[in-house]
Parts: sequence; C-alpha cells; structure tokens
Amino acid sequence: MIEKKDIIVRLRAKKLMRGRDLDIWCDTITAISNKDILELYLFLSGTAHWRWIDVKERSLSRQSFLWISANLLRDVLQWPFLYLKTLREITSRSKVSNVRARLNGKSSLLFLRTDHWFNIKSGGSVGHLSGVIHGFRALGYKTNVVSTDCLVNVEKDSDFYFCPPVYGIGRNIPNMPEILYNDQVASFIENRWNELSPSFIYQRYSLGNYTGVSLKNRYKIPYVCEYNGSFPWMARNWGGRKLFHEKLPTRIELLNLYGADLIVVVSQPMKDELVKRGIEDGKILVNPNGVDPEQYSPDVDGSGVRRKYDLVGKTVVGFISTFGPWHGAEVLAEAFGRLLQQFPEYREGVRLLMIGDGLTMPEVKRKLYEFGIMDVSILTGLVLQEEGPAYMAACDILTSPHVPNADGTPFFGSPTKLFEYMAMGKGIVASDLDQIGDVLNHDKTAWMVKPGDVESLMLGLKALIDDEQRRNRLGQAAHREVVKKYTWKGHTRKIIEKLKERCG
Repeated sequence: MIEKKDIIVRLRAKKLMRGRDLDIWCDTITAISNKDILELYLFLSGTAHWRWIDVKERSLSRQSFLWISANLLRDVLQWPFLYLKTLREITSRSKVSNVRARLNGKSSLLFLRTDHWFNIKSGGSVGHLSGVIHGFRALGYKTNVVSTDCLVNVEKDSDFYFCPPVYGIGRNIPNMPEILYNDQVASFIENRWNELSPSFIYQRYSLGNYTGVSLKNRYKIPYVCEYNGSFPWMARNWGGRKLFHEKLPTRIELLNLYGADLIVVVSQPMKDELVKRGIEDGKILVNPNGVDPEQYSPDVDGSGVRRKYDLVGKTVVGFISTFGPWHGAEVLAEAFGRLLQQFPEYREGVRLLMIGDGLTMPEVKRKLYEFGIMDVSILTGLVLQEEGPAYMAACDILTSPHVPNADGTPFFGSPTKLFEYMAMGKGIVASDLDQIGDVLNHDKTAWMVKPGDVESLMLGLKALIDDEQRRNRLGQAAHREVVKKYTWKGHTRKIIEKLKERCG
C-alpha cells in the first residue's frame, strides 16, 4: 500500500518502481487530481500493476497506456477552451452580482461547503463548520447543507446533501477540477431548489468556486460569503509556490467578495486586507470564531487519556493542532527542550503532550531529538475531533504558540483551539499576536508571551508550571469570558443581525 502523495514524492525524486504491484490509497476514487499524469509515470517507471483504493474501500484499476495518453492529450487540447469559458462566466456574473438582494422572510438557509478537501477528521475547519451549522440551527433556522464530503459532527439527515466532485475533463490541469465543479454543484442545487427553498445562501468560500454568486444572480436572494483568507496568498506563503492559474482564482475570489451581500471574516486584519482591496467596509462583519461550551468544558474527563499515556501525577503541557506553518509547534518543542535543559528538575514531573499531526511534525521531532526529550514528550498523532476535549482535559496547561506571518503581514487568524482552550478552564500560555492578544488578557485570562520567541515561551511555561493556583485562576476567568462572548450560537446570531440590517 502506498499513498498518492508518496507517488508524487517519488516522481519528484525520479525514483522508479519497476516491477512492483501497488495499491494506491487516495481520498476518493471519483476525484483524483493529476490521475493520468501519475499513471503515465507509473507506466513509464515499469510498475507492474496498480489500483486506486479510497477510504470507502472502493477501487479503480489501472488504465491502458493508450487511454492514459488520450486523456492527457484531451486535457492539453481542452485547456485554453476551459480557461476562456471560465473567464467568460466570471465576467458575465460580475456584471450583475453587485446588486444587493433582499431576504424573503423565511427562516431557512442553504449552507455550501465546496472545498475539495476530503476525509478531514479534525482541526479548526472541522470545529468551525459544525459550530456554524449548529449555531444557525440553534437560532431556529432550517439549515440545508450541500457538501463535497461528509462533515464531522454534522448529522447526515434529510437536511444534508452530499454532492461529491467527479473529476473528468481537466483533472490533469492544476486547480481546474475545483473550477469545473461549479457547473456540477450548481446543477445539483438547481434540480433541488424548490425543495431547499432558502432565504439566503451561506458559503464557506473555497478555491475556484463561485456557486454562491451564481445562485444569488439566478434566484435573487442574499449571498453571505465566509472568507477565511486569500487562496493565492496562502499558496505563495504557506504552500511555497504560486497557484498554477493564479490570475483566474484571484478573479473568482474578487467575484465572490464584490458579489456577496455580506462577508464574514474572523479578524480585523482580514477586514483591513479586504478594505485595501476595494471591498465596501460596511458589508464586512468581523466575527471571531467560537466554541460549543457543552462539548468543551471543565467537566470533561481526561483521566482515561492520562492513564493511556502514563501522565497520572504529572504536570502536562498540552498543544493540539494540525501542525500548520503558523501554529508554532516547532517553537513549542524548542521552548520545552530549553526548559528542561535549564531546569532539569522538571524532567521527573512535567510532560509535553502534542496532539495531532501535519506539515511541521518533522521539524518538531527534530527539535525533540536535538534536546533529548523524546522520552518526556508524547506525540499522539491525529485524533478524532470528538476525542479532542478529553485530550485537552488531560492537560494542566494549554499552549497557543502561534507565530507571525513570514511576509510581515498581520496575523489574520482566529484559532478555534483558543476558544476551546478557554472553555476547558485550563491555564493558557499564548502568543500576544493580533486577535489572540485581543481576546486574552495577560495574567487575567492567560499568560501572554512574545510571538515566535522561544525564551519568552519557555518562561511562560515555567510561570504556570510553578504556580498551580495562578493557572487555575486564569483558567476559570477564561472560561467565564468565552461563555459570555464567544459561543457559536452568539457567532451566528451576529451574522443574522448584520444580514437583516443590510438585506431585510
């Protein structure tokens, strides 16, 4: 068994796989990007046999060399036509999308999740999606969900519509499958429009998608765009290279921003970015992330996790993450290493519990080995979203060591784990970075440290390790603050109020 990403690594390293029989794991066999390019590589490298297998155990056998070649030739020839077709559609929609739509009085909405990310089991986006959907429902709004994939903690009932992408023409052209999905999902929704009958559309904006704008134009109802950052910017700064069709996704991004009746962002720096791009100030709602205080609370039992990892009687420094470039996991690993280096007496009674996995894990492991602290550090790997609260409950101190953006722009995030930490009632050590520093107050609801500064983080950890009474006081204050100001129900209430103000 080999993963699709490992095929790409071998391709870049020019490693051959002559004579091998492969089962290639992928997220879904209906949406394999670059499928024919990868199969051509397998064929030319002498791989004997292969088949694709997804998480639902569906399989897809290899194609013939002639079929692979024909698919690649088809995409090369279709490429300019697909590009120009999309450009025309964007242009035509931009001419009518700026007209503000009106609410029709119904307490219902259509929630669109069009990301081409599959089998995501944990992380901030998972908590945000389920939080917003349940928040709308808690306010009495019938919330029909159309999604590319199943969503953790979102019921698969009659209000959930599964619209999986099917990659065909254009699947070997970077970013083109996301753009071509617009036609598929629009047709899916239009065939069910009378059944859905929403008062407004709420879309979590995704790369290359303009379904929300299209539906607004056709049915004359308001479109709310949830904007979590610029995909071209993220590709350049976090992905290490430009998007293949950077101008086209940028134009689609602007189509969404100008066409939306309301844009929801999670932080002030994100709003400032949009205003600089010419977006109307009055239609941008700054609405930080939130938490479900029933799912995350001081009453959650973490004793099972403590027993599992031999943490009973230890002071546990915790961190939960998908280990993105902005999360600062490697900074925490180094800070903990220096702490034990300078204060070796902590080695007996203090442990580091790092929950999750992701891009920066190799660097984290390197730091832990470098300081010789693997024996007092626990790396759990990915845990299911619903198991997260118990893992946090097993900790005495929870850390949010986020780092500034590498290009010097303001940190625009609103970490969901920050609000989950607060709801757990634990002592928090956090970077004093943009919204994190706005939500938390030093020595009142958390211990704040200089972002990206290993020494400052180390001393912050020491301050709470040494003072149980202080961390308890901070944790209790943080819990009171988050329940008062930052729940998902409160988050969605602000959206409804702002939407009524603009489109009522």
